[in-house]
Amino acid sequence: MQITKRDVETVASLAKLYFSDEEKEKFRTQLEQILTYVEQLNELNTENVEPTYFVQHTGDAMREDQVKASLPRDEALRNAPAKAHGFVRVPKVIQE
Repeated sequence: MQITKRDVETVASLAKLYFSDEEKEKFRTQLEQILTYVEQLNELNTENVEPTYFVQHTGDAMREDQVKASLPRDEALRNAPAKAHGFVRVPKVIQE
């Protein structure tokens, strides 16, 4: 696929990037090479290949909930900069 300098400028503009003319030529060449390689993938026969959503099987990411002992309140509040009535005090925030 033929990539033009204008194509590189358009992509750079969308990404709010600014390149010198030398950099634009370098990126034009690199993008052209990448797209040429990707075009080779279109030549592969993938008719009987199932789509791959994950490279490796992740298994079931969910586990059963288990009740465990929690951190004691005094220990949890020990490093709090401000506390009141067993809770951490935070600045009041009001949005309208």
